[in-house]
Amino acid sequence: MTPTVTGLRERRRGRVAVELDGKPWRVLPADAVVRAGVAVGRGLDRHTARELAREVRRARALAQATRTLATSGRSRRELERRLARAGHSGAAREEALASLDRAGLVDDARLAESRAGVLARRGYGDAAIRADLRRRLVGAEAVADAVAALDPEPTRVRRLLTGQDVTPALLRRLAGRGFSRDTLDEVASSFAQEA
Repeated sequence: MTPTVTGLRERRRGRVAVELDGKPWRVLPADAVVRAGVAVGRGLDRHTARELAREVRRARALAQATRTLATSGRSRRELERRLARAGHSGAAREEALASLDRAGLVDDARLAESRAGVLARRGYGDAAIRADLRRRLVGAEAVADAVAALDPEPTRVRRLLTGQDVTPALLRRLAGRGFSRDTLDEVASSFAQEA
């Protein structure tokens, strides 16, 4: 015999308590209940139960992805990997990411440009910026575009060196921050000529 939904009670944080045949059954995400078509008086047949389970999995994956994005920007591939590690099904991951794409919350190009700008302002060179973006699983094209949009490395190094003595130790430190040897040689020679 198919159980019948006899009550839907709103709870906090977008959740709904579902009653079956007059008894409490589960507290579920409200959007999953709505998307599955669960309604008072309707039977919870096998098809509806499967649809509800699918919607609950999608809602959980979306909630986790949204929480992850709240802490810092993530690339689409990084979010997908995190959801996979958390055990979300491929379909749930794909639907959650598609929802975030539609909302404009996942944009690898925007992430790459923003992160590259932050790192450049903190005094990092192109190699370090590329490495950071690759660790964040940003695509090669977005990485290349983000680095190309920055001021050229020599310009950034000159800004960093303004008012400082150019010493071998300082140049080594800048090399460790991802500036290319060619850039450092060029800037060091120009500073030597000015002195």
